[in-house]
Formats: sequence, C-alpha cells, structure tokens
Amino acid sequence: MNMKGAPSSGTDQFRSLQILDELSSNDSLTQRDLSSRLGIALGLINSYIKNLAAKGYITVKAIPSKRYAYYLTPKGFTEKTRLSYHLLQDYTRIYREAKNNLRSLFSDLKSNGIRKVIFAGTDEVAEIAYITLQETTIELVGVVDPEKDGDLFFGKKIRPLSSIKDMKYDCIIVASYLYRDKIYHALLRQGVDKKVIREIFSV
Repeated sequence: MNMKGAPSSGTDQFRSLQILDELSSNDSLTQRDLSSRLGIALGLINSYIKNLAAKGYITVKAIPSKRYAYYLTPKGFTEKTRLSYHLLQDYTRIYREAKNNLRSLFSDLKSNGIRKVIFAGTDEVAEIAYITLQETTIELVGVVDPEKDGDLFFGKKIRPLSSIKDMKYDCIIVASYLYRDKIYHALLRQGVDKKVIREIFSV
C-alpha cells in the first residue's frame, strides 16, 4: 500500500499508519530508514515510535552497530487494519467533497475569466482536480510541490514553489488536503498575492 501523501482526517493517525504500514512490509527498519522513506523528520519519527511502542503496536530489537530495528506486533497489525479502514472512509468522504468543491470552483473561475491555473500540491486531491479540470476549458500551465520537485504529474514536470515567479497564470489552486495549510502559507512566503490563491478546502 502506498501511503505517502495520502489524506487523512487526523495527521497523527495518518503518520502512525504510515509507520505501521512500512514496518508491516519490511523485516526491520531503523528510525533513520523510516525518516528517509516517509519524508518525516527524524525527531518526529522518534516521537511516533515511542508512542506506538508504549501502546504495544511495535517491538524494538537491538541490531549491530548499536542501532535498533522495529517490528510490528500482532496488536500492531490489528491497529494497522483499523487505521486503514478509517483512511478508506476518509478517501471516500474527501473524494465526494473535493469533486463537488472543484466543479463549483472551476465554474466560478471560468465565469471570472480565469483561463490559466497552477496546481500547488500533488497528492490524491490534485489527481481529482486534474480529472475534473478536463471537463472545462481552463488550462493547467504548471504544477508545483516543494516535496516532489522533478517528478511528473500527468506528464507535467513538477517544479519548486520558487518557479512560480517565472510562470504566466491567472490563479493558483491549493491542490492538496493533508498539506493544504503548509502549502498555502508557503505560497504567501514566496510573495504570491493571496487574492490569486484559491482553495478546494478551507485552510
């Protein structure tokens, strides 16, 4: 299961599920391994590991080089299943909400003469936004994401937020659920006028 970047109603639950999911797919991982795989700061990984271990979801074993590896317990597998079920419910709810919001947003943009947009963020919500955008005459002229610079999004190269200043656009759409607040404020720090930023979900 690819959990990276998936939306969730609770960031802590989502992060815990990410860690449990990684541990269920690998014989043993260190905190540094998890930090690298999930893109989460090592200090945060340490905090989540302590919490999961205290609840009996994972066990810790010493390995060579004075390091520690982490394994799922039977209780941890049960918790992973429970969290996965709630995540699936989140997907269903968020998909419906995003689809409705996007149709309304694109209709409003079109009526206001918006012709060129940029997506900021590229998680599953951005994919829904792209599919919905195809029902309109609005053009996607660029995609930016501070975490996925250089990757591709429906054939378009993802660029850093700083590249916005070199693009010609009418509007920037925050196309993320989990990281919408982070992306919104990162755009403001780049000097983007908040009047041209539109959101699918409220920050």
